[in-house]
Amino acid sequence: MKSSLRNITVTLEDGVARWARLEAARRETSVSRLLGGILKDRMLEKDGYQRAMRRALARKPFLKTDGRFMSREEAHDRARLR
Repeated sequence: MKSSLRNITVTLEDGVARWARLEAARRETSVSRLLGGILKDRMLEKDGYQRAMRRALARKPFLKTDGRFMSREEAHDRARLR
């Protein structure tokens, strides 16, 4: 799979730009590649969370329930203690 790269312009505060240059040098890469990697990681993390949430919400109820979520009291069996 071949992906194309796009150039974008990013405006950073002086301190952030300084940190990015130092961090890129420490990792022996460019600021552009550093930011691209950080953004890609963030995108994959967020997409993964969204997919997991959709899977969890799509599951059928387990045990013998009527399809509704239990209340907090039911979940902790607090109604029985009253």
